[in-house]
Amino acid sequence: MKKPIAVLGAALLLAAAPGAFAQGAKAAPDETEGMSRARLARIAPALKEQIDRNVFPGAVTMVSRNGKLVHYEAHGYIDAAKSKPMPRDALFRLASMTKPIVATAAMMLVEQGKMNLHEPISKWLPELKDLKVETANGDVAPTRPIWVQDLLRHTAGFVYAGAAKSARIKKLYEDGNIEARETDITGDEMLKNLGQIPLANQPGTVWEYAITNDVLGLLIERVAGKPLDAVLRELLLDPLGMKETTWWIEPSKVPRIAEALDSDPLKATMLKSYRIYSNPLGKSYFKGGAGLVGTASDYLKFAQMMVNGGTYEGKRYLSKKTVELMLSNHTVGMSGSTIATTGPGYGHGLGFGVRLDEGMGWTPGSKGDAMWAGAWGTSFWIDPKEQLVGVFMSQAPSTRVTSRMLYKDLVYGAVMR
Repeated sequence: MKKPIAVLGAALLLAAAPGAFAQGAKAAPDETEGMSRARLARIAPALKEQIDRNVFPGAVTMVSRNGKLVHYEAHGYIDAAKSKPMPRDALFRLASMTKPIVATAAMMLVEQGKMNLHEPISKWLPELKDLKVETANGDVAPTRPIWVQDLLRHTAGFVYAGAAKSARIKKLYEDGNIEARETDITGDEMLKNLGQIPLANQPGTVWEYAITNDVLGLLIERVAGKPLDAVLRELLLDPLGMKETTWWIEPSKVPRIAEALDSDPLKATMLKSYRIYSNPLGKSYFKGGAGLVGTASDYLKFAQMMVNGGTYEGKRYLSKKTVELMLSNHTVGMSGSTIATTGPGYGHGLGFGVRLDEGMGWTPGSKGDAMWAGAWGTSFWIDPKEQLVGVFMSQAPSTRVTSRMLYKDLVYGAVMR
């Protein structure tokens, strides 16, 4: 069993003495868990340069190695006006970093025998039993049903309206309010509308980033017989101690919400679809693909559990083999690419982008490392080979890819042994 990570205690030690994490007589004086302290210290000035150039207002960064927290810092400002220092406990719109958490809850239900990866989703979502597939020669029947596995790996044939190649499908998604972009829609209503829209691809043939995790969240609700927020709270968030990770923010916590710069061209549109100031229960479906808000320290707990092979602080959440399955490539032989999120050299597992080899990537890494990121500017990765976890939290939609790659370079540049 991997050693648990003591986030709160480590944070206090870091605040008192940034170099206080060297463990054991074998560690070199300038290293902590095989990472150079001097090179980890490059993170702050590099991000300050980005902040000074108005790439983003601020960020919170965390790194763990071998189950030990080796870096935890807040940078810049929490507000768009850059007037209030960024606190370590700032709350960030996680966007698509919701997806790995929801996928993990789904796999916990698989382990409990409540569903199987190869079962048709129409078993629980009958609204989707009569879907057709759009082709150049008209709509045709699917060659096989959509499986649970397809929702976990983005191969169901669904799309995001903004990236849809078909003008017809794009309009149908928008007219049906499938993504609840600006107005609320219940899960039942969303599924009813989605069931009338053809798929863009035959199930299991093309990887296309899509609303599949939103559908997965609704599937989880039907399987578990309770709202998605309650399922996640019971299975993962409460046991892991992720007390700040939620679907909506109480008024007292609003001052802790990190903001993007007002100059970011994507900010205004994205705020319309990320409605976090009231509980959506009964009004709109919990977005399994993009709905959560949380802190860096909370997300590190989840990521640490995954890099540990399914355990955290003595409690097992997933079996070792289930984690291995989730972090394997499930898109072999399919078209489509994760490059927009991961950079080149990655396939997709069950809820995570997974690195196929050390080469081809835009940053250092390891074969089998896994990551995902959010459109608001958040990102994380886990590297089982190196027992390394990195978390980067900012709110900068337009510059998110460059920022996440910069941070990854800085962290891997500190790995000495």
